[in-house]
Amino acid sequence: MDFLRIVIAAAIGYLLGSANTSIIVGRFYGIDVRDHGSGNAGATNTLRTLGKSAAALVGVGDVLKGIIACLVGSFIAGDIGLMVGGFASVLGHNWPIYFKFKGGKGIFTSFAVVLMMDYKIGLILLGIFAVVVLLTRFVSLSSVTASVFFPVLAVIFNKNINFIIIAILTAALAVFRHRSNLKRLIEGTESKIGSK
Repeated sequence: MDFLRIVIAAAIGYLLGSANTSIIVGRFYGIDVRDHGSGNAGATNTLRTLGKSAAALVGVGDVLKGIIACLVGSFIAGDIGLMVGGFASVLGHNWPIYFKFKGGKGIFTSFAVVLMMDYKIGLILLGIFAVVVLLTRFVSLSSVTASVFFPVLAVIFNKNINFIIIAILTAALAVFRHRSNLKRLIEGTESKIGSK
């Protein structure tokens, strides 16, 4: 029964995450953000393609769906449901079933899930993100750096094994989704925030 509840939490989290906000917001502008800029269905590409207002809506939507997935998961299966449901929402954001499995990179949704798992770790990671972005103006590098520190902080904060596993998976997923950005960073062709 517990396993079934976890599966249900994961399924609901995935379906919630699949409601890719950047694609939905883009449709109100008559634009599919995946056909513009970097081709990524996320807040950063929305900012470059549609501007600040649209990007703000996307950011809020991405955070909310992560929070809701965690709350529903927690209601269904407790702490493990919260973590699994939250992680599944990130998977849904990245590979949305409603949009031919072509989504974003899940950083805003991941941040929401981290906050729900442990707000102290979430705030520290936000600080790391902010420092790196201020120093480099690379959103991708900031996102990857903060993500990699997630499992490190999970160990430092002496979290349980389930928490640490989710932290490792979340970090690995972020690095995987940013592999093209990392390649461009190495080549010196990655776009900085504020650039078109």
